[in-house]
Amino acid sequence: MLTKHLVRLIAPVFFLLGQPHFAGAAEEALKIGLIIPLTGGQASTGKQLANAVKLYMSENGDVVAGRKIEVIVRDDAAIPENTKRIAQELIVNDKVGIIAGFGITPAALAAAPLATQARIPEIVMLAGTSIITERSPYIVRTSFTLAQSSVIIGDWAAKNAIRKVATLTTDYAPGNDALQFFKARFLAGGGEIVDEVKVPLVNPDFAPFLQRMKDAKPDALYVFVPGGQGGNFMKQFSERGLDKAGIKIIGPGDVMDDDLLNNMGDAALGAVTAHMYSAAHKSPKNAAFVAAYRKMFASRPGFVAVGGYDGIHLIYQALKKTGGKSDGDALVDAMKGMTWESPRGPVSIDPATRDIVQNIYIRKVEKVDGELYNVEFKTFEAVKDPGKTSP
Repeated sequence: MLTKHLVRLIAPVFFLLGQPHFAGAAEEALKIGLIIPLTGGQASTGKQLANAVKLYMSENGDVVAGRKIEVIVRDDAAIPENTKRIAQELIVNDKVGIIAGFGITPAALAAAPLATQARIPEIVMLAGTSIITERSPYIVRTSFTLAQSSVIIGDWAAKNAIRKVATLTTDYAPGNDALQFFKARFLAGGGEIVDEVKVPLVNPDFAPFLQRMKDAKPDALYVFVPGGQGGNFMKQFSERGLDKAGIKIIGPGDVMDDDLLNNMGDAALGAVTAHMYSAAHKSPKNAAFVAAYRKMFASRPGFVAVGGYDGIHLIYQALKKTGGKSDGDALVDAMKGMTWESPRGPVSIDPATRDIVQNIYIRKVEKVDGELYNVEFKTFEAVKDPGKTSP
């Protein structure tokens, strides 16, 4: 009797152990190399991207169309030389089928030739210069472009009694896009640029430039700094008394990132920016996303997190469309024209440019239930990248 009882207990154990082995043998795991800045000045953005991917996979599992998904996270510290080396190591040594992440434009561009050579998708979850998708037929973007929001805030400023503007932008490709497209629309609307400053990407000190801009007495200060630097900028903006001088902040939404906004203090109140996401966006999809993110990470998601969340969603849905086939050309073809409901609202991938098409919202920083939020008050629907044509 004892022997028969033991057999009955042991037999199911062998069956359960055997199932994963045979299921896994059918399809090799798809490895994704997530290259993000987890140290240095952009570390907060890398953390958001990693969090978003982790959240999505916790909600949707790690098997898609019969393929096990493995994410290999590597820190490039937003240094393009690191990005290129890491991407090559991931492709050659780790045999990844997709590279993703990319906190800044130079990093995304550094990896582009490697994606082309290996014929694997490069999913850009953050970097926002218009030219990025033109550098490889395997690049698909789920974040935004600076042109999308800069054109819209330029038009809005010219139409809303802002006549004199000083500009402060980071001196690299996205900052140049932000400045170029804002200026073209703002000047065309009758506005005047009274001062123009570019600051370095690495370890910027805004204080001396802010004093100069305060002395110029503009109606507003147009600001682009990359996600992660907005907190430092606002600290120095307040210390130099620009808020008390009545100078408004306008710009693309990077400077008012939800991830940092609540710690900026009342100096941020009234800032008007154009962007593709706010944690205050009113939709059931976003309410669920914000609640899940807060529960898992005890913090508020920002626009960076949404780019990462939608990036991994795009990969999952493309794999479903290909039936688990991870050939790079097949995956990119599956991504072209794809549409879905994001926490930011409806989005799609332009089949001609492989760039994101999305709503852009004009938002104003307000206090809601004791916290600072970017409250949306105007929507521009299905905005393509204006940077693919002349401004």
